[in-house]
Amino acid sequence: MLIKVGIIGATGHTGEVLIELLLNHPNVLITHIFNSGKGVQGAQVISDVFPKFKHRLDLVCAKPDWQKIKKNCDLVFLALPHTVSMKFVPKLLSLGKKVIDLSADYRILDPDVYKKFYKLTHQDKANLKNAVYGLPELNRARIKTAKLIANPGCYPTSAILGLAPLLAVNFVNTDSIIIDAKSGVSGAGKKLEKEYLFSEIDGDFRAYKVNVHQHAPEINQVLSKVSGAKINVTFVPHLLPIERGILSTIYLKKAPKAKLNAKNLVELYRKFYKNEPFIRIKPDGIFPRIKDVAETNFCDIGVKDFGDTIIVISTIDNLLKGASSQAVQNMNIMYKLPETTGLLLI
Repeated sequence: MLIKVGIIGATGHTGEVLIELLLNHPNVLITHIFNSGKGVQGAQVISDVFPKFKHRLDLVCAKPDWQKIKKNCDLVFLALPHTVSMKFVPKLLSLGKKVIDLSADYRILDPDVYKKFYKLTHQDKANLKNAVYGLPELNRARIKTAKLIANPGCYPTSAILGLAPLLAVNFVNTDSIIIDAKSGVSGAGKKLEKEYLFSEIDGDFRAYKVNVHQHAPEINQVLSKVSGAKINVTFVPHLLPIERGILSTIYLKKAPKAKLNAKNLVELYRKFYKNEPFIRIKPDGIFPRIKDVAETNFCDIGVKDFGDTIIVISTIDNLLKGASSQAVQNMNIMYKLPETTGLLLI
């Protein structure tokens, strides 16, 4: 099988990583790459933007050409900023193309919640109900037949995977979930803003968007479905002075009648994720670090019982399992390929 792929938004962090992954994928041919068509300096040869692709991919990156997409693409990845993808999705779907959107535009089911956190009225409400949330470990069956995938956010991927086994069996108090998460600066995308300059982040560490981050409603939405109860987490993100990686430390209180100990808590996680190729559960008392997962599609999880408190630490690479490699994992599922295809040797 050969999948002909287009990428819109190829010049950002996730676009760059996506190109690298797809060039090494045995079942993919990148046929076209595009920018957003707005606010860019015309057409660019992608290997001039990223010299490492010289003689590997020398396609011109220009504004989207619908005729080229219609003729030469089976699937289109959207590696665009939030609020931009919804301008492209209706046209792509009308052309019969499968779409994997790496932005937040189709993750939030309630358009009022989307407007509250992204400060813009959603322009494609008709397709919200058709979008499938692309977290393979929880939604594989729907991903297989999806036309439009809403690829999860980086913070939500780490948090949801860390919490799902406990919430699925109602072992914790759902009114007291605290997520203390740290991310490398690449999670903010390519921005020429003072707060993301090297001179500002080097040697520093800070919290931001304290309990008002736009990923919070995404986390709440998915965890509420997993648990069958309304979830409203306390979510505090932090900016690390490193390029990439996310580490989420999650604090929970046991439910009154929960019977857990260190041994069966770890076994609960191993059983929940027993067939998942990219989830690794640490032994009791051992916790992951960012270096364990950097440059991979793995999510490593450590969990510990501390009496009435449970602590979960979940770690991913924000540009990979938190974005581009998870998008490729979703593509593999959509096209009935082994999920690990093109991803084990990143």
